Amino acid sequence: MVIVGTLLAVSGIGLLAGGVAVATVAAQQGRDGFLTTPSGSFSVASYAITSPNLTTESDSGTGTSTQAGSGGMPSGLATVMLEATSVRGTGVFIGIAPRAEVERYLASVAHSELTSVNSTPFRTEYREVPGSRRPARPGSQTWWTVAASGPGTQRLVWPVVSGDWAAVVMNADATQGVDVEARAGVRSGLFVPAAVALLLGGGLLLVAGVLLVVFGALGLGRRDAAQGPDDHDGAVGTTGTAGAMGAAGAMGAAGAMGPPGPVYPARLEGTLQPDVSRGLWLVKWILIFPHVVVLFFLWFATFVTTIVAGFAILFTGRYPLALFTFNVGVLRWSWRVGFYAYSALGTDRYPPFTLAPADYPADLDIDYPERLSRGLVLVKWWLLAIPQILIVSALTSTPTARYTIGDTTYSTTTGVSLLGLLVLIAGLMLLFTGHYRQSLFDFILGIDRWVFRVVVYTGLFRDDYPPFRLDQGGTETGGTGPGGIDEAARVKTT
Repeated sequence: MVIVGTLLAVSGIGLLAGGVAVATVAAQQGRDGFLTTPSGSFSVASYAITSPNLTTESDSGTGTSTQAGSGGMPSGLATVMLEATSVRGTGVFIGIAPRAEVERYLASVAHSELTSVNSTPFRTEYREVPGSRRPARPGSQTWWTVAASGPGTQRLVWPVVSGDWAAVVMNADATQGVDVEARAGVRSGLFVPAAVALLLGGGLLLVAGVLLVVFGALGLGRRDAAQGPDDHDGAVGTTGTAGAMGAAGAMGAAGAMGPPGPVYPARLEGTLQPDVSRGLWLVKWILIFPHVVVLFFLWFATFVTTIVAGFAILFTGRYPLALFTFNVGVLRWSWRVGFYAYSALGTDRYPPFTLAPADYPADLDIDYPERLSRGLVLVKWWLLAIPQILIVSALTSTPTARYTIGDTTYSTTTGVSLLGLLVLIAGLMLLFTGHYRQSLFDFILGIDRWVFRVVVYTGLFRDDYPPFRLDQGGTETGGTGPGGIDEAARVKTT
């Protein structure tokens, strides 16, 4: 149900995006009703500039099929506008006619067929057709379907009909060397109804998909939460002292921002395995692909159910237990995959495909809160979390560089994040020495733990503000060691 709902919701989002795009296009049509391109310079040394194939199909579906590169303009549904101005100040000619007539007119005449136009930066490419004959004046020909000729800016408007057409731009006196500023436009009555259809269809699919996702998540969550929050073993956590601390801290922003104590009610743990392979980490990005596919659907469901949970907290002060259990399971699944792969490289045991606790060297747990602040749900995931988000971004974000070419600004990555660099160092150490230093593993787990705590807070699981400390090591036991870690519980490896 979650998978089907996600597919429906994603399809709905795509249709909604398409509807918004089409509506934007319709709104951008000018006063004369045409959606126009910016003016561009078209300059060739030959006698004429011709368009690629403008093959159109009839509105009844019986006309010529649309061909690649034609623009696919359907007959009877759109009107085309072409406008050109001679850069040299002489007369300019623009016309549209059946392609057969144009080819006959330009037979043995040197002309340039426009093959592509890039808008940013503006650049044109042509296919040069050789010839030695000078053509007759284009305005003297009677077979043009629509044409405009003379000094200054010339403009033609053509209601699209089915057939095989070509557009031509020339000097009005048929001299060699065409140099014009030109633009094109299109007008269609389909933009508004198409936008409405896309928006309605997308909205219906999105609503249906969200409902399926929520019901599917509730079903999966209830299965694991059947024992209730007080006696549930591991999948949600217990509501002991830490839970009581969370409830007390949820009474206001000041409480949430204060220190939550030595034990944070969300625990991420991992045990470094002594037999980690030297080179398996090089291909784990391939091996985790099935998990990535499943997690795509699960994380979409988590996004939806977190919004639903936010409204539930706002009106009731409680996080629905079934949704809480499901979302904790998604975080647990993600952490196992990350521990196996490129968040830690801590084991070669393949992660299980389950949301529930399992016998695996990586685990996480979140204490279920009895009550959550109704007011904090509106601000903690973005406003109060800003300091934590900045720190996590510094630890996990990839540096980027920006550079500008012409009027366009480009961005590119310039390295790896701190966490990625540390994991890469660990992988190289395994590759060349066969050993994974415990101190490096502890530091990596500390970063992972900090990231996880911020996710817990911004994901509305708890009101307890994450501590500003790097709790290193694979195990959290309640603060008997530096940073709240029981030093005796750390796993040693050879």
